[in-house]
Amino acid sequence: MTTVAENPQSQTGNPKSTEAVISVRGLTKVFKDFWGRPRARAVDNVDFEVRRGEVFGLLGPNGSGKSTTVKMLLGLLYPTKGHIEVFGHSPRHVATKARIGYLPEESYLYRFLDSHETLQFFGNLFDLPEGQRKQRAEQLLDMVGLSQVRTRVVGEFSKGMQRRIGLAQALINDPDLVILDEPTAGLDPLGCREVKDLILALARRGKTVILSSHLLSDVEDVCDRVVIYYGGKIQAMGTLKELLSKPDVVRITTPPLSRETMEKVLANIRLDVAADKVQIDNPRQNLESYFLDVVRKAKESSSETSGATSGNRVAAYLRGGAEATPTTDKVLDRLTTAAVEKPVEKPAPIPEPTVKIAEAKLEKLMQPSAPAPVPTPVSPAPEPPADLNKANEKLSSLLGKPK
Repeated sequence: MTTVAENPQSQTGNPKSTEAVISVRGLTKVFKDFWGRPRARAVDNVDFEVRRGEVFGLLGPNGSGKSTTVKMLLGLLYPTKGHIEVFGHSPRHVATKARIGYLPEESYLYRFLDSHETLQFFGNLFDLPEGQRKQRAEQLLDMVGLSQVRTRVVGEFSKGMQRRIGLAQALINDPDLVILDEPTAGLDPLGCREVKDLILALARRGKTVILSSHLLSDVEDVCDRVVIYYGGKIQAMGTLKELLSKPDVVRITTPPLSRETMEKVLANIRLDVAADKVQIDNPRQNLESYFLDVVRKAKESSSETSGATSGNRVAAYLRGGAEATPTTDKVLDRLTTAAVEKPVEKPAPIPEPTVKIAEAKLEKLMQPSAPAPVPTPVSPAPEPPADLNKANEKLSSLLGKPK
């Protein structure tokens, strides 16, 4: 299994904050029919808190109440009962909404806008200055691997590419709270890995991330704590270490042992444990790690793609870098590498015979040309007879004579 630090903040040495970004108490949502009769209890008396810098997972089967909870956190639905606070305010507080980035389960985008226009549109909704909008849009398109298709309209995108541009629009305002509903749906394994790396990078900056996903391996790689819904109620909640550890089983991992050493180890273990309780096997990596390694080697051997690209760095402003830098570190690295690996070569000298032939042709072209011959003047046509009447009479007399 791919090992990812359970606490993203610990990777930078910063302790996890105890400040509650979201506080939910007794949250209940009952949907009613046209006559006001209770039809479905989607969320039933739910309590939880989400802290600053935490990656919090919402898990559960379809219809368990996850999406309803998210919509109430965003202020899109009113709770039937209970209390919700987001950054100490109601979810409907306008200033609070400006600090939230949301990626819904389905991408609702204007299909006739291209990628760059889409990000400009959402940046304008947050009243970002024009220069800042353009800079963030460029960084986000590079981060999600859509720089090469920026002029294609969103309506032509595949589902995976729509998820990529949807993720970019959710981060255009550099939010303090990011809510992601199935962010890796439709993405290839490379895209899934990049989304998880992005989530960890956001958490290291103190951002709070709520992740709702059916891909439990993704949740296991990035989440600090999770809640598991069923029937609108929370059935389990805690850290992954608390929920997944098996205290009654111990695993020992060693380098390859000789047969003699192995027999000694097994003999000592069987003194305290029944033989049928001991299992020996070789640990193996998960399929995601193997797939990423194969693709990495293929990319190193060179291949180009006309679709979304991978291997792009997190946008500079999301990493906390200065926004004044017009290009990303990745572009600078590529340009620096190209300058070192491909020095400018001097042109090869032209052979001497070729130079002499060229000089002879140039001299011939520069010689004055002979004057054009003067055209011979054409003699004028003879003038008609002076007395036309006499000519006409003569012609008439000739025609009038009998044969």
